[in-house]
Amino acid sequence: MSTPEQRGKITGWASNDGTFKRQTSKFRDSIEKGGEFEPEKGRYHLYVSLACPWAHRTLIVRKLKGLEEFFDVSTVHPHMDELGWRFNGTADETFPAATEDKVYGVARIRDLYFKTEPDYGARFTVPVIWDKKNETIVSNESSEIIRFLNHAFDEFLPKDKAELDFYPEELRKEIDELNEWVYDTVNNGVYRSGFATTQEAYEKAVKPLGESMERLEKILSDGRDFLVGGKLTEADIRLYTTIVRYDPVYHNHFKCNFGLVRHSYPNLNRWLKNLYWNYPAFKDTTDFAHIKEHYYWSHPQINPTRIVPVGPSPNIEAL
Repeated sequence: MSTPEQRGKITGWASNDGTFKRQTSKFRDSIEKGGEFEPEKGRYHLYVSLACPWAHRTLIVRKLKGLEEFFDVSTVHPHMDELGWRFNGTADETFPAATEDKVYGVARIRDLYFKTEPDYGARFTVPVIWDKKNETIVSNESSEIIRFLNHAFDEFLPKDKAELDFYPEELRKEIDELNEWVYDTVNNGVYRSGFATTQEAYEKAVKPLGESMERLEKILSDGRDFLVGGKLTEADIRLYTTIVRYDPVYHNHFKCNFGLVRHSYPNLNRWLKNLYWNYPAFKDTTDFAHIKEHYYWSHPQINPTRIVPVGPSPNIEAL
């Protein structure tokens, strides 16, 4: 039997065939009235990395819905090693905007997984919604977390926040259809490109990514501010966290170099700038220092020197 130190250890990102295959999330419960995890103020805690696009989604929805007082956040250090994410203070290292674990004071995210399931053996991912009452993980699947945060606490919120709906009934079919190909070729496509270890696997991932970037550019060519239905939806939230990382990280580090968003995709760039500059929930949750430090330090198989680039400058162009 493997020891806790061995379980979940990151020994490589690609499969034997050179392709990157994303892990399926294990914990898939939700906060909902009448369920095991009832919506209660102060009962839950959110664990995130400011570098991680999947965790970033949850921070955006938390701020958009005005949920800051309903659950606090612990933020990991951007350096991820073979034992996964850790908190400030581990190995006497700290990083601005990272925190200690505010619930238990544990050293690493893995400690929470083992507290929930002692024999857990997969990777220790973020985001994590933690139930302090039952001392267990509610969910570690970002797409489902942002869905239940969309309405879970509405009965406690002021009218303007409760009425915000990022997955409205009348737009769900269109949102789902767009999310499907964006996830496969863009959100996950950058990782499949960057972590590929053969030319064939890389090109099989990066070419559909390039096609989808052009497809998004065409969708936005009519001047719209949002992807679906003329309003801010989860489709925008899910795409934003990838596109805001594209120029500083994915273009160079993950070899997604068809062009920089700011130079080669003017409509996508306009859409990005609108969200960043006009909606504080996007700008205030975007931390470029964490983003660049994490990717360029944590993947020595791609960047063995761990040198973090200074640019691009500015991080986001002005409106």
